[in-house]
Amino acid sequence: MKEQSVKLGISIGDLNGIGGEIILKTFEDVRMLEFCTPVIFASAKTITFLLKHFKLDINFQGVKSVDAIIEGKINVVNVWQDNPQITFGEENSTGGSYAIKSLKAAVDALKSNSIDALVTAPIHKANIQSDDFSFPGHTDYLNQELEGNSLMFMITEKLKVGLLTDHVAVRNVSDKIDAQLITQKFKTIQHSLIQDFGISKPKIAFLGINPHVGDNGVIGKEDDDVLIPTLKQLREKGDLTYGPYAADSFFGSENYKNFDAIIAAYHDQGLIPFKTLSFGKGVNYTAGLNKVRTSPDHGTAFEIAGKGLANNNSFKEAVYTALAIYNRRAEYAELTANVLQKQPRKKQYSGRSRSN
Repeated sequence: MKEQSVKLGISIGDLNGIGGEIILKTFEDVRMLEFCTPVIFASAKTITFLLKHFKLDINFQGVKSVDAIIEGKINVVNVWQDNPQITFGEENSTGGSYAIKSLKAAVDALKSNSIDALVTAPIHKANIQSDDFSFPGHTDYLNQELEGNSLMFMITEKLKVGLLTDHVAVRNVSDKIDAQLITQKFKTIQHSLIQDFGISKPKIAFLGINPHVGDNGVIGKEDDDVLIPTLKQLREKGDLTYGPYAADSFFGSENYKNFDAIIAAYHDQGLIPFKTLSFGKGVNYTAGLNKVRTSPDHGTAFEIAGKGLANNNSFKEAVYTALAIYNRRAEYAELTANVLQKQPRKKQYSGRSRSN
């Protein structure tokens, strides 16, 4: 029996940003169709405009709904029939509203199993806000729509950084962190490393909440009162968790190389070193949910939008990562279910051999 290609849903992101450009540049390489069937949620008119603007030669199939997806082709689901004005580089409500239309349609398809995994192009957090959408970003929306507890997990092959708190104002970080949150985020990353990345006994390091891990309470008591006792309890149960480590020297000393993942207390504590070490190669993976979603490690880049300058490497990595995790999850489900007869799986992208 012929293997089916993984149906990879793609939301187009802010129309005025670089989302459309990096999507089309990625699938300009026809070899990508060996790994997946791309399903872009936008409209044939919008994609045609983008192809002409960027002078790209790509064949695609416009379809009215996900039920009409054609395997082995680049599919464009017509989420809207009108022809929105694209003004590259501008932050306006048009770019945001159509980004959310695309995202909602893609997530609905993901929930109904019409697509297998999702890659999201960048949105702008300010212009997506409306009465119908009041989330700080993709992660929080997906947490509401899908099953599980979402966690922002920034990943490369050699560096994986998760967050205790993500899009939270710095002044509110310490109030959000308690023993329950620490344990939940640890368990989410631990399970993801096992299920999604094939690491049987993952070693996970924590960064301190305060500078110098609080210096025995001199700079803050949160580490001594909350983080350190919780990590001790996890270790007593046999979990391989380490730290907390002072964040200022952890990455510069290359201590991060000793662990399978690192958990930072807040957004910039984790993402500044991650992006410094791997910008353009990293992937934002939403761990902890029943479906696979990835995105590139950058934003809308309005400053270069429409100029043909956008680098699609991170988006391509997000595609590869989504496919690899989807297939690893299928393998993990087979192994843990202990089925008597293996079912045919979809054509796999393992991540072990590809041409960039």
